[in-house]
Amino acid sequence: MSLLAIILSFIFVILALVLSTAFKLGLGKDIMITCVRATIQLLVVGYILNAVFGLDHPLGIIIMLLIMILVAVRNAAKRGRNIPFVFWKIFITISIVEIVTQGFLLGLKIIPASPQYIISISGMIIGNSMIIANLFLNRLQAEIDLRKEEILLVLSLGGSVKQSIFPILKNSIRASLIPTIEGQKTIGLVQLPGMMTGQIIAGADPIQAVKFQLLIVFLIMAAASLTAIILGFLIYPSLFNTEEQLVTNRFLSP
Repeated sequence: MSLLAIILSFIFVILALVLSTAFKLGLGKDIMITCVRATIQLLVVGYILNAVFGLDHPLGIIIMLLIMILVAVRNAAKRGRNIPFVFWKIFITISIVEIVTQGFLLGLKIIPASPQYIISISGMIIGNSMIIANLFLNRLQAEIDLRKEEILLVLSLGGSVKQSIFPILKNSIRASLIPTIEGQKTIGLVQLPGMMTGQIIAGADPIQAVKFQLLIVFLIMAAASLTAIILGFLIYPSLFNTEEQLVTNRFLSP
């Protein structure tokens, strides 16, 4: 794609700005900031990836993955900022998911051990895990706000912390996974995924593109489940103090 084509595509941004102004949505500033940030971030990442791919060294790959994980964790940790060590709990969760999925892919030689494959697939895994972590923390907060009396009742009757929180934890995990599951149901019918579309545009055989996309779909499903479950079991003990009392200010106010 030429530079001219990129410049011309800015017409879509102008259209969004015009609609925002016409309907007094007040989103003009946000739209412009988003476009500028996206342009700068993608250009910077493009040059970095070009250098990493050219270097083709494990250290470059590890540094790139670590940066991606840290940025994702920082974003996901905002909702549960009052939870002790929430940053590190999310960091551990996403790191485990990354190690397990990439270990499986590389160990069974499903993908080659090259930066192009490792970093590209890791980006999708880490990004999806970040979204699941955000959804889980949001849902957990809503569930605790709604069912706080239920938790206190179970504790007052001699129930353990795990017994009081487990139904809420289960609902939060399930709710955080629903968008991923529902999104995959219509894949290929309603939407053509980005990676598959990119491969087809690049001239790849559509059947091969479909096979590779199926790998990504299965990976994302597993990564989402692992993220929600691991994070749930790392987070829930922090919602109680040493006397097994529910601490109600562990989340930021919405």
